[in-house]
Amino acid sequence: MALLRDGTLTEAWVERPARPDGVGDVVAARVAALAPAMAGAFILMPDGSTGFLPESEASRDRRPIREVAQEGQLLVLRVTRAAQGLKGPRLSARRAPPLTAREPGLLERGPDAAQRLRAAFPEAAFLADDRMEAARLGASYTPRAFDDALEAEFDALALPQAPLPGGGTLHIETTHALTALDVDAGGAAGSADKLAQRRLNEAAIAEAARQIRLRQLAGAILLDIAGLPARERALLEEPLRAALRPDPLAELLGTGPLGLFEMRRARVHPPLAETLHGPLTRGLALLRQAAREAAATPHRRLALSAAAPVLAALRDLPGALEEFQAGAGHPLTLLPGEDGIHDAP
Repeated sequence: MALLRDGTLTEAWVERPARPDGVGDVVAARVAALAPAMAGAFILMPDGSTGFLPESEASRDRRPIREVAQEGQLLVLRVTRAAQGLKGPRLSARRAPPLTAREPGLLERGPDAAQRLRAAFPEAAFLADDRMEAARLGASYTPRAFDDALEAEFDALALPQAPLPGGGTLHIETTHALTALDVDAGGAAGSADKLAQRRLNEAAIAEAARQIRLRQLAGAILLDIAGLPARERALLEEPLRAALRPDPLAELLGTGPLGLFEMRRARVHPPLAETLHGPLTRGLALLRQAAREAAATPHRRLALSAAAPVLAALRDLPGALEEFQAGAGHPLTLLPGEDGIHDAP
């Protein structure tokens, strides 16, 4: 899913319908263990994973966790943050609907990204390249919603850098503790023209705010701009605050003693890099290419060739190959080899 404003990519979402991130889901789950020292409780989710219920979210009146939950108790909870990295989902009883349950399970599925965007931007023109999706979202059908340029922008979001106007580069490095963004001035490095340096950094700030939102970066975020002394860096604080303002999850905390801009962004959905990690992403890109070629030349029987891990990931994703067959009218042959789409043998 892509949100474009005046032709500029503003939000980018990649979801696996067979493996939703779970945000917004309402589940019945059991308390695995109380953790008063951590101000909450560990919850055994219906799928066997472990989530965390903060004490502040355990009841509407915010009572201590021991007063509202017991080990083994079945609770109705809403998922407020997806599992990310090594951490399980975050849960809330306070935000869950007044439902009852007798056994663990999924009670209500949360909205997917397309539904969230539809609700957030009701006046936007919505396009979908699948007739069933178009009907579900009240969107207009188009044979191809993503052109080559938009596909390339999504591919670029998997890279640890982004180009800047004037030949510079924004480097993006994520660790378990934080995400660091560094502005490399490129050809403008060492320039004695202070105005040119400021303009470069103003462009870098705007692109940094855009990349933070596009990549769904979260937690602690540090930005190091290029070349300016600490006093002049402080003048860019308000432009950065303005660039972040359209993003409801992001907040500028200020400039630290090292001259780095310090930000934080609420963790809700997994970072895009987490979703795009692994061979499945390459497999689905090839599968989309095969679907486009099948639609353009319906008489051809196609084969997809790729490395063994890519083929295995496609076979393991429920519904992916079946969806291709339903649209093309024939199954897709999978062959080990160099990435590509060609006629089936």
